[in-house]
Amino acid sequence: MGKEKSERSAFQLKVPKGTKDWEGKDMVIRDKIFASITDVFKRHGAVTIDTPVFELKEILSGKYGEDSKLIYDLADQGGEICSLRYDLTVPFARWLAMNSSIQSIKRYHIAKVYRRDQPAMTKGRMREFYQCDFDIAGVYDPMLPDAEIIRITCEIFQALGWEGKFTIKMNHRKILDGIFQVCGVPTDKLRAISSAVDKLDKSPWTEVRREMTEDKGLEAEVADRIGEYVTLKGSKELLERLQKDEKLSANESAKAGLADMGLLFTYLQTFDVLDQISFDMSLARGLDYYTGVIYEVVTEGSAPQTSEGQAGQRTGKKESRSSKPADGDEDRSNDPSVGVGSVAAGGRYDNLVSMFSGKQQIPCVGISFGVDRIFSITKQRLAADASAAAIRTNEVDVFVMAFGGKGFDGLLPQRMAVAKRLWDAGIKAEFSWKVKPKLPQQFKAAEVNGVPFAVILGDEELAAGKCKIKEMGLPDGHPEKDGVLVEMVDLEKEVHRRISRSAAPTADGMSDAVERMSLDEVAKTEPKTS
Repeated sequence: MGKEKSERSAFQLKVPKGTKDWEGKDMVIRDKIFASITDVFKRHGAVTIDTPVFELKEILSGKYGEDSKLIYDLADQGGEICSLRYDLTVPFARWLAMNSSIQSIKRYHIAKVYRRDQPAMTKGRMREFYQCDFDIAGVYDPMLPDAEIIRITCEIFQALGWEGKFTIKMNHRKILDGIFQVCGVPTDKLRAISSAVDKLDKSPWTEVRREMTEDKGLEAEVADRIGEYVTLKGSKELLERLQKDEKLSANESAKAGLADMGLLFTYLQTFDVLDQISFDMSLARGLDYYTGVIYEVVTEGSAPQTSEGQAGQRTGKKESRSSKPADGDEDRSNDPSVGVGSVAAGGRYDNLVSMFSGKQQIPCVGISFGVDRIFSITKQRLAADASAAAIRTNEVDVFVMAFGGKGFDGLLPQRMAVAKRLWDAGIKAEFSWKVKPKLPQQFKAAEVNGVPFAVILGDEELAAGKCKIKEMGLPDGHPEKDGVLVEMVDLEKEVHRRISRSAAPTADGMSDAVERMSLDEVAKTEPKTS
């Protein structure tokens, strides 16, 4: 018994590292983010699917490059070796391969994914987190689906109140491969060198060059030639400069990639989103399945807090990643060298479906939004903005109250009847679960939850067939400060009218608050495209 008691007392009640419970205002903010993203997805004609939270390990193996070490493997259950899904893209490709009758689809998927990464919880870097994916599968004329994905991305961040506060970094795998070929990288080292270039977000060129030459066996002069290209960034003028490069123009891969980018830039100009784009030659995206255009979204809150990290972000540098082991246990939320990272990322992956089907090739392009990273930045901005509207934890519009003098019985049946009438009319309402509640306690309950209106019942008013509607929070001296008497028969109509004209903040008011929010002092300079 003594040993059993000792073991019980040593048990620590907690959630696993890299995970968290969600409640209260955090849930309100996150649900608003979900709703904003979903609205845009539906606006563009997408349908939704769902897939299992775990897949056969062989489905996920070999699809993520160096990041494959971050996959969570599960114990053998009945002879099937499974792993928790790392993203929503590979399961989508597997689903397409299994449903051969579907040759084209616009699909969105909102679900949790899992990675054995080092957590930084307050920065949205977690081991269990939500992704919101939008993908277009099918054979279409070049770059039209890609352009719509970028347009969708801009619409989402505008809906979230991020207007002018984000940059979409963009590159093309064929351009990168062409650069590597022109510079003399052996074919068997293309992906390894691409992975090294992808680290230019967190490391200076000297360190990336060292990795290429010392760790990956690349000749020094080849690395130097690569450095002349991958440190470039800009916009249309950079594209024009690369198109005039005779060496790149003579390379079929680079030539095809540059043609794609030229066409894409034309479409993005038509969609009026080209000013959000930074053509960044250091962007490589570590995942192996990308075949064409690649992109990721950063904001001034994405960068590490160190001056070096902030400077990198302002010039379009990619997210910082930890160089410590993937299974490290410490939470790095307070590490100034760790930033939130990119808040969305994606690209074209034309060959992934055929890896599963063996013959059926369905070109795909898509993007994934990291809700927890978006949430982290949004919450920080709301906290920094003194003018931001209060976030309510529920959406109740009316609190039904009662008051009386000596002999007051609480009017519970009457309060319940009024609440029922309001519910039947589609109005969100609550009342106190005390038989004889005191009026100050009822007002306090309404104020705590930010309920904008009160319906107040009294014996004399009810006897006259009336009740009082009071808008909460009106200033002293306002003509309706103490409420307005209305006929009981008109109650639902009067409440609806007041709710519709009210500007009181609700859960949906979060986007208005975000639109007014100020930027963090440490990151006043927004990313620019040159």
